[in-house]
Amino acid sequence: MATPGTLDLVIPDLAVARVLVALVEDSDRRRTVRGVASQPARFRVSELRTRLLRERVFEDSTRLLARLKRRGLLVEVPEGHGDKIYQVPYPTELRQLLLDEVGRTEAIDPSALQPVPDEGAEIRSMDLEFLEHLREVLGSRLDATVEFGRTFDVKRLAAYLRGLFGETLYFDSLISLLQQFALADAPLIAPTGRITGATGFHLALFGPPGTGKTFSIDDLVRGNPRTGVPPHGLPGRNRYCGGITPAQFLRVGAAYTGRTFNFIVPEFNDWFKYRGMVEPLKLVMEQREVKWETTFGTVGPYTFRSFFSVNYNVRAAGAQDYWTTVADPNFAALEDRMLLRFHPMTRERFRAVEASAERLELGELDFDLAGRIRDLLTLVYAVETGHPLIAGQFRSRPVRLERGLYDALRAVSEKALKTTQFPKFSPRLKSRAVRLAAAATLLTYFADRSSGPLRIGTVESEFARRFYEEEIRAREGRHGRVAS
Repeated sequence: MATPGTLDLVIPDLAVARVLVALVEDSDRRRTVRGVASQPARFRVSELRTRLLRERVFEDSTRLLARLKRRGLLVEVPEGHGDKIYQVPYPTELRQLLLDEVGRTEAIDPSALQPVPDEGAEIRSMDLEFLEHLREVLGSRLDATVEFGRTFDVKRLAAYLRGLFGETLYFDSLISLLQQFALADAPLIAPTGRITGATGFHLALFGPPGTGKTFSIDDLVRGNPRTGVPPHGLPGRNRYCGGITPAQFLRVGAAYTGRTFNFIVPEFNDWFKYRGMVEPLKLVMEQREVKWETTFGTVGPYTFRSFFSVNYNVRAAGAQDYWTTVADPNFAALEDRMLLRFHPMTRERFRAVEASAERLELGELDFDLAGRIRDLLTLVYAVETGHPLIAGQFRSRPVRLERGLYDALRAVSEKALKTTQFPKFSPRLKSRAVRLAAAATLLTYFADRSSGPLRIGTVESEFARRFYEEEIRAREGRHGRVAS
């Protein structure tokens, strides 16, 4: 193939180009059987439009497709009829060209370092959304929400999600909603009385596309009116970042200094493909002071106190091996700083995703607890963060850590260590299990009638133990689900 040169994309085409890269990658993977291309890579325009809508990209793709067609990078197939079909003669080259073009265009754009004029309005809008929902709860549903909270815990939440999505899929949605409770960032208190951490944590779901990751971290949290999924997550505290580049995010993040929000990123792996982005993103995930210096200027310094829930799409080399699925050398940045869940596209998972999608489209999923879960989440968050509207009615309570939980988790790790002299799981995994138990404990704010710190109960401890054992199994290359 001839030297591709550059495409000279205009700004509106950048978001479309990123979505097209993922679509071409999926098409190229589908045509490959045991490393051999069985047919030319191709895609329908309707597929691209569907993905653009899913990623909240509303730019017209016609201009970019026409430019690629003129360059011979796309070939229109006659049998498309009303729905155009494009063949991709050079899928690898096309993906690299688009990524290089996007990176080049954004790298030389000094305006990316200017203040973000609309982010303040975005934050005010989210604050208003939270305030209006809290006022509704306090004004007309306070007693009902408190009563619901007195009988609600992680076990009941798990049963609700299991009834919706089945045994194979529910656990990811469960962790996603627990992260929403954890956004209150309630203090963790050691038996000595010293604060040793907080409940908040980053969440990453990784694996090949189509395994249900986006539904868990986005549709279920913010809701999706197009598919009839009501929001379950915290109103006004989830900032969607589809279509935002890492350079844009770094300047947007400065507006959130001193605030705690959750940033939902559907294609987090793309952010690590931009030159010079790995180190600033590590600082962001560590919630340290961020300073990004380029030849065009400097962003920051500012301190980031928010969290992420992200998808990290990777090509799966084998469903049984956690580590060989990841070819990206930057993946270790997530392993060290986020709570990770691995999603191989197994036959079991394919059938579960397919069945769940069918039930959703046929209107058979009954999200009957969505509103009550969201009200409880809003009220607990307001209490734990000391919101002025709730002052004097309820007081914030930290979560107390107990030695028994650590002993139970150590028993799990010791059992795994007996099978190998070189463990593949990190000691940090235990800390994330503890954080998850603490987040689950926040659900019991109204069920716990004591006046002191919230205590991690038997149900929450068992939940953390199960998570810890399951994640060790995944990292050790053993497959299978731990019994509920």
